[in-house]
Amino acid sequence: MSEPTYYSPRGGHPRQDQLLTGRAVFTEAYAVIPRGTVQDITTSRLPHWEGTRLWIIARPMSGFSETFSHYLMVVGPGGGSDRPEPEAGAESALFVTEGAVTLVLEGASHVLEAGGFAFIPAGATWSLHNHAGPEARFHWIRKRYQVVEGLGLPDPIIANDREIAPDPMPDCDGRWATTRFMSPDDLRHDMHITVVTLQPGASIPFAETHVMEHGLYVLQGRGVYRLNQDWVEVEAGDYMWLRAFCPQACYAGGPEPFRYLLYKDVNRHATLL
Repeated sequence: MSEPTYYSPRGGHPRQDQLLTGRAVFTEAYAVIPRGTVQDITTSRLPHWEGTRLWIIARPMSGFSETFSHYLMVVGPGGGSDRPEPEAGAESALFVTEGAVTLVLEGASHVLEAGGFAFIPAGATWSLHNHAGPEARFHWIRKRYQVVEGLGLPDPIIANDREIAPDPMPDCDGRWATTRFMSPDDLRHDMHITVVTLQPGASIPFAETHVMEHGLYVLQGRGVYRLNQDWVEVEAGDYMWLRAFCPQACYAGGPEPFRYLLYKDVNRHATLL
């Protein structure tokens, strides 16, 4: 299989001669944020982060997604933070798509390059800086950790997508596979971050309908996704945000693998209101 690639947003601003029509969709069951909406005018900045801008593409919202936030981070040369996380109960997952960052996690230094992944447990001490030069771009997924009596906190994880053999899904001849950064048997984790890979022409052949919320960022390739009752064409740089129980399936299209970074909440009781 060819070396994976990772789409990174460039920002910019549309020209005056472009049409207003786009592919962005926001419904009660799902949202699609296409890469063309990731423009300079929609960037944000964060306290205690230097030389950094970001796009917030998911955040907890009453009546929609409840568990996580998802940022697209751009850290310039020399930028970063010694105080990155303001909430003591938040756990984080980082996934680098371009450049390199130095993560200091509980006193240990790690350089994360494209494909690099880090899981940061709630309450951990960490900092992140770009010492390598060009702009570094990465995903930052945050979730409030759900403590369970008798279970300790999960351990930190440092890994790279390119060094992990994907697990093929059953009965699909390896055409649909999942790169797992957390062990599915480790109940200390209340979220899983994976990279899903479908070879051209492969499919998720049924409408998954389940309690887990999803954030799906397309890293490479293109496909057609079934979201609730709609079929939506997506490509590298597009983001899908799925509410619990939203039916979902897909076909991979194009000449290269269709790959996406996937968030889902796992391993916890449903909270009774």
